[in-house]
Parts: sequence; C-alpha cells; structure tokens
Amino acid sequence: MKVALCETYVRLSLEGQSTLMQRLHALWGGLVTMEELARKFHTVPGTGCVVITGAGISAISALFAEPGASRTILEVQVPYTQKALDEFVGTQADQHVSESEAILIAESAQKRARYLAPDNLNQSLFGVGCTAAIATDRIRKGEDRAHIAWSDGRQTGGISVWFDKEARTRADEEKIVAAIVMNSIAAVLKIDDRLEISILETERIDEFG
Repeated sequence: MKVALCETYVRLSLEGQSTLMQRLHALWGGLVTMEELARKFHTVPGTGCVVITGAGISAISALFAEPGASRTILEVQVPYTQKALDEFVGTQADQHVSESEAILIAESAQKRARYLAPDNLNQSLFGVGCTAAIATDRIRKGEDRAHIAWSDGRQTGGISVWFDKEARTRADEEKIVAAIVMNSIAAVLKIDDRLEISILETERIDEFG
C-alpha cells in the first residue's frame, strides 16, 4: 500500500506521532471545509458506494447537501445492526469494529458499485466502509473507536482512531469519524485536499492497509 493514497490530515498534540503529522503535511494539499470537499468530490471522475455503521452518519448529509451528488454516489447504506451488516458483506467478520471489518465493508461496497454502475461508465469505482463504536448512553465494554477503509478494486487503505471516552461526547466523536470518512473518499478519488482532524494526547490515530 502506498502511504500517499490513504493518509489523512491530523493535528496531533501527542509528540510521539509528530513524524506522521510531518509526513501528512508534506504529502497533501490544503485543508478545506466539509462543504468545499464535498463540492470537489462532485467535480472529479469517480463514483461509488459508501457504507457506514456505528458513526460517521453526518458525512452522508455533507455528501448530499451539495449539488452533483449523483455523479459521485451510487448508493449509501447504513446497516446499523450486526445482522444487517453481516447480510451486506455476506459473512461474519472475525472481529467486529476492527480494521479487518472496515476493509471487508469497503471491498463489499466497491463490489456493489461495480454492480450498480452503468455498463458504459468509463471511470473508477470505489467503496468506502466505516465501522465504529462511539459514546453511548449504556455501559459498553471496550474503547470508543472507529475504523474507516476505502477500496478502488485494486488497493485498499484506511484509518483507525481510538478516542478518550472520558474526554469526548458522542457529538465530538461523530464529527471526527465523519471527517475521516470524507477524507477517505478524497483519498480514493485522488484528491489532495483534506479536512483537519484534531485528536487529544490521550488518543491515537493510525493508518492501515
């Protein structure tokens, strides 16, 4: 996997990740707003499917708030229950809310895009998948986290983030996950601009693929 295909802009106060931040700023273009990024999606070749479960739903609103979404998005799905997600991907992931599950979702979304795309469509087809467990009103074991992956049918990549559940609200975590979903679409469409991601020194963000 080429690093430049999947990295996302982040602002890190954790010094141990400063090298990653330097690489990101060297590789990518400017920081933009969610609205600006959505508009740019709709002006470049490439169309696909986005599948989100657990968090990141506000990215869907951003995608469709700007004119031209039909040029970028073939379908959006939110399989919110585990049974619905298993049905979409056609199997059960070895581990839920994991990097492997995010990749499975993204690859399944890309296959879905191939199925839905017109036969005469001469542009790239992508899939983006997000699986997350964020702040909730019930007791839940495990960390608040999200894994977001993309696939273009040849390569995959993604970003994982682990939140400090004592310092974040659900709205905080949702905003960050949605931004990473948007940045993942930008990555697979080979757009340089990114949304800025701010994490705390008690949190972690990694790339995978």
